[in-house]
Amino acid sequence: MALLPDITAFYGAGDEAARLTSGRTIGTVELVRTQELLRAHLPPSPASVLDVGGGPGVHARWLTESGYQVLVVDPVQEHVRQARHQGLAAFVGDARQLDQADVSFDAVLMLGPLYHLPDGAGRSRAWREAHRVVKPGGLVAAAALNRYAKLLELGSPTALDIATTGLRVRRDGPTTYYHAPSELCAEARQAGFDEPTVYGLHGPAYEALRAEERRTGTKDLGARALETALAAARFADSHPELVVSSLHLLAVVRRPCTP
Repeated sequence: MALLPDITAFYGAGDEAARLTSGRTIGTVELVRTQELLRAHLPPSPASVLDVGGGPGVHARWLTESGYQVLVVDPVQEHVRQARHQGLAAFVGDARQLDQADVSFDAVLMLGPLYHLPDGAGRSRAWREAHRVVKPGGLVAAAALNRYAKLLELGSPTALDIATTGLRVRRDGPTTYYHAPSELCAEARQAGFDEPTVYGLHGPAYEALRAEERRTGTKDLGARALETALAAARFADSHPELVVSSLHLLAVVRRPCTP
């Protein structure tokens, strides 16, 4: 199965790790929130984790350092090379057709594939593959982009199109799919998982951070902005109606213990 050419070209030439680790406030919020939510839901180490679409291994690295047994699978050869360079176990693979055996992992991460699969059939296959390889009772954590959050961006020429269709075709980056939160939950249930819990990774402050970046011309907005954004995101975890304000979503689901 082939990815869309613009996706392969974009990630083959860029530095995906820098998006989360370069010190940009928005990236730091996403990294910290992903780490704390995974720590709250993953089984204890040394549980086995399949990191599907794990890129160059940003999350696999800290999970490995925390004692987890992590395998990275990614469709971009350069990402696999970068992950291996860090000493991580990594192989080329596709979320829609995994080589791993049935019920072979305690947890599966899909922190990238869903928003690069614009067709519903492809996303459905990725969900079913995650269900197949995770053990009964095991965790799957899947990231998605929220189609309604772009409406909060003033002056966005594509916000209404994204909110309506979920699809964004860009000249400066890969084709991207944006979920409605209810759609994300429906996909998980249709693949056989229990009822999902959906979190907003960036929380309500994402577009405010973006606006401040543009106003100040800097991407590191300082400790106060970071802590305020994190506090808002954590507050929103107990108020599900606020999930629509976060650009990045994280669905946490489990495979039922019994058929």
